Amino acid sequence: MKAFPFFYIKNKIMKRSKAQSINARAANSLVEELQQYFVTQLDEVVAATDEKSSFQPVEWLRGQGLHGGGIRYVAKNEVFFNRASVNVSQIHYDDDASKNLASATALSTIIHPMNPFSPSVHMHVSWTEMKNGKGYWRMMADLNPAIEDSEATALFTECLQNVAAEQYALAAEQGDRYFNIPALERHRGVSHFYLEEYSTDNVQADFDLAKNLGEAVIDCYVEIFNKTNKAYPNPSESDYEKQRAYHTLYLFQVLTLDRGTTSGLLVHDQNDLGIMGSLPAIVDKNLLKSWVGKLISPQNELLKGIVNVLSDKRPCVVAENEKLALAKVVRQHYKQHPKALSLQAQGNIIPPTVANHSN
Repeated sequence: MKAFPFFYIKNKIMKRSKAQSINARAANSLVEELQQYFVTQLDEVVAATDEKSSFQPVEWLRGQGLHGGGIRYVAKNEVFFNRASVNVSQIHYDDDASKNLASATALSTIIHPMNPFSPSVHMHVSWTEMKNGKGYWRMMADLNPAIEDSEATALFTECLQNVAAEQYALAAEQGDRYFNIPALERHRGVSHFYLEEYSTDNVQADFDLAKNLGEAVIDCYVEIFNKTNKAYPNPSESDYEKQRAYHTLYLFQVLTLDRGTTSGLLVHDQNDLGIMGSLPAIVDKNLLKSWVGKLISPQNELLKGIVNVLSDKRPCVVAENEKLALAKVVRQHYKQHPKALSLQAQGNIIPPTVANHSN
């Protein structure tokens, strides 16, 4: 990876305590390195066009920093990015004997480019460690175009196959299962990779897989991002309409199906803006409303609540106030209908994220 000599928040880092475990500290160093590498790489693409630096850091604290927290880098350049967030967090309970979870350390990132021909990308790399000594990785990467470019899809898929040759078949199958949207009879993206609770007897090999996957996906995506921006410099209004429709589908999947998003909201309410950082900036409210009838109860009520939060103005902007309101709608829905969690996306293994944070 290239050096990353900047992007630090002075006088704030010490507010967040870190997990004591050696493995958790190693995982935290890894995801912070991947975060800085991704931000640096994207900023280099932007800087090559004489645009200003795109990302600004935002810190959040869990329990005023006693149990950790995180930093996310948020894109402010609206020439290149519709919405982009590169978030690192570490939550730990070293001081709380009532918790079975020792720590959870994660990189979670979503990039929604402004150019409708440049695909969105989602990547998640996390290490979860229990106090009984068990530890495992979650690794996800998926390419999500509004307008598919077959060469970009092939390049991304080849990248995943090369970096995780032994794991790819299972990860692709699980990713296709997880990112399926039954009500709309389609997938969210075009190339999916998902390993849940991944661990082998070789701790170092597992760590290397997480590192290599993160680096490879970043390099591959930055190449795609750069190429598509150059190849399609003047999108039409029709192209932007297709993007808005796709971004509407993306919001629909995240808020009605994505188990990771829901789990984060149910565990705590101290990083709602960060958790909602995956939502695109503009959606089509009427299109979203048209899907209410495609959902069974009580998920149709959830979608109604989501629609009601959004503005009737066009364009329908999903800004910070809307994000906070949407987080509240999702959290309240699953507290009222806990059995509806069974209707969310899942692979072969359902991660016990919420239970891990309970006593």
